[in-house]
Amino acid sequence: MPPVHSSPYHQMENPALASLLNHTTTREKRSKSRIGGAGGIFRMFKLLPMLTSGCKMVTLLGRPRNPLLTDRATTGTLFGYRRGRVSLAIQEDPHRLPVFVIELPMSSTAFQKEMASDVVRLSFESETKSNKKKVLEEFVWGVYCNGRKYGYSIRRKQMTDDELHVMQSLRGVSMGAGVLPGLSEKETAVDGELTYMRARFERVAGSKDSEAFHMINPEGAADGQELSIFFVRVH
Repeated sequence: MPPVHSSPYHQMENPALASLLNHTTTREKRSKSRIGGAGGIFRMFKLLPMLTSGCKMVTLLGRPRNPLLTDRATTGTLFGYRRGRVSLAIQEDPHRLPVFVIELPMSSTAFQKEMASDVVRLSFESETKSNKKKVLEEFVWGVYCNGRKYGYSIRRKQMTDDELHVMQSLRGVSMGAGVLPGLSEKETAVDGELTYMRARFERVAGSKDSEAFHMINPEGAADGQELSIFFVRVH
């Protein structure tokens, strides 16, 4: 079992992280006194083990604030079969194909356990020797969640049928969490139901070697940073 560390940045000493970490710390301090209000999307996602495909959680979340639909916030979707692995898709527009798709080296069960802390930090570290590409264009990533290294993943060049199914099914969803029907009854019987969480993210570019995405909660929900995703290129 990989060792557990207190920080998701324990091996990430790249100076490119400085501005991202400062931004995160500032946001957390500013919102700390406001945490504890109505549950956000992340807390809704925790209820998914109790749901069936007949449940529709999107309607429980209410309408997002209008600016969230018209600003340049990025759309992020975490999804996967209950007995499978979790995947991440990042879209600049929910009506277009993702600019980044990757299957994480962690099961849906492991991700549910990480959510018990109420705060999740997903960190992706690329050990490339070149910076000719944009950060999200790198292919091989070391994946950390709340300080624990889960292994390595490779960014998709082409999406699988399941991934395309999720993107097409959620084209009209800007944020929410719920259960989707699988591509086939046989697949659902083997891997369990297909769950998802979709949210809007504030995108922060620390440098040419680092980017971060901080989840934006819907209006009326707690304003704490429940989920942040970091991409760092280490030379």
